[in-house]
Amino acid sequence: MMVKHFINLEWKSAFRAPNLGKSIGVKIFMGFLGLWLLLTFLGAGMILYPGLKKIFPDKDPLLLVNSFLFYWVLGDLIFRFFFQKLPVMSVKPLLVLPIKRSKVVNYVLRKSSLSFFNFLPLFLIIPFGVTLITKDYPVNSVLVWMLALAIITQINNFLNYIIESFSSKADLSFLPLVALSGILFGLNHFNIISFGEIISDGVNAIYKSPIFIIAPILILIIIYLVNFKILRKKLFLDGTLKNKAEAVNTSDLEWTKNFGEVGPFMRLDIKLIWRNKRTKSTVWIMVLGLLYGLFIYTNPGMSGKTPFYIFVGVFSTGIFLMNFGQFVPAWDSSYYKLLMSQNIKYEKYLKSKFTLMTFSVIILFVLGIPYVYFGWKVLFAHFAAAIYNIGVNTHVILWGGSYNRKKINLDQKAAFNYQGTGAVQWLIGIPLLLLPMGIFTGFYFLTGFEASCLIIMVMGVLGVVFHQKIMLFITGKYLDSKYKMIDAFDQDN
Repeated sequence: MMVKHFINLEWKSAFRAPNLGKSIGVKIFMGFLGLWLLLTFLGAGMILYPGLKKIFPDKDPLLLVNSFLFYWVLGDLIFRFFFQKLPVMSVKPLLVLPIKRSKVVNYVLRKSSLSFFNFLPLFLIIPFGVTLITKDYPVNSVLVWMLALAIITQINNFLNYIIESFSSKADLSFLPLVALSGILFGLNHFNIISFGEIISDGVNAIYKSPIFIIAPILILIIIYLVNFKILRKKLFLDGTLKNKAEAVNTSDLEWTKNFGEVGPFMRLDIKLIWRNKRTKSTVWIMVLGLLYGLFIYTNPGMSGKTPFYIFVGVFSTGIFLMNFGQFVPAWDSSYYKLLMSQNIKYEKYLKSKFTLMTFSVIILFVLGIPYVYFGWKVLFAHFAAAIYNIGVNTHVILWGGSYNRKKINLDQKAAFNYQGTGAVQWLIGIPLLLLPMGIFTGFYFLTGFEASCLIIMVMGVLGVVFHQKIMLFITGKYLDSKYKMIDAFDQDN
């Protein structure tokens, strides 16, 4: 009965939410994307057996699949860490009611086992298993093999939450997982510890002797209990309160006064960036973006592919612009109502964001000058991309912010936190990255490298020339959406 009550509460929460109409379009899009993934996995499952038989005629397709399970487990775990979050419900109101915390935790964990990420592999496993049965493989053994893979999927599901719970307080919390995955992959690749053989032999043993299915079941139970213990400890009304106050390294940031009227706003933005987990990640991602060119220009396969120079240039000089700018004004959502009640000009508020992003582009370009080592064309393309970022992309991303309706909690985990992410954040990447690359590529094949760079630069210069008129237009969009934003930021997304 309690589970039924929880489901009823979530149903009401979903369909009585004030932002229901705003998110229907996104949900429809995600529904089509999910359907496409299901059909893709289903098709892959149907052609997997004949495909492996054709490529490896002398080998058993089942043994081949088992030999690659290590890579599937590792890849699935990384994918889940980045994209799968624990399906929570609003539990704080329940904590003052006579409801056992264990029931709430069990409900949340059991709900996670019904995640889309757990059903998706079944559309690959089941068709392959059915094909094995039609090829005269033992029915009982195949069914147990399918059950074993389903259990491994659930193990990954709960293991992901354990990893996430221990890394949630750290900036760039994905780095330990990536490092661990790299170590496991390296150990397996160089045959120091063959994890591939260990997992393959284990699944083969289950296939031959179904009694060994007890092993993954026990592992699943243990991981579930560990999750239960972790979540139960966190389920308190004062669970988010800190035990001790941390010293904050403050600065007067006197240099921001050189920017005139927008200086105070820039000072607030810089303090916001350094004092919060979510915003602090933009600084670390900026460093990674600056080094992105090393992964491209040192790749022999990218040698001579000049159109990618402009892509790398836009990305490396505009990485802060993109990460910080796409959530304007959501960074200020916690106190947006207070901010809008002050006697300030919205134009000055937006101009401070523009100035900060422009400043970041200039700094990143200067720091990226050593890329001239890979040739003068690289540096020239980066210079053109920097001007394009200042004149075009800054305005595009500020304009996109006028459609932002998602609140952001700055105290939450920084890395791969999708709170505040809506359709605008997904679609804005098209004009930011793909448009300049498409324009550059088209003119590159028609007029050559220098002329295509000059065209990109001219577009940026035009944006700078018409900056005042563009900002008046963008400011008007924000003023038109002002009260919609206030209402949206009052809601918990």
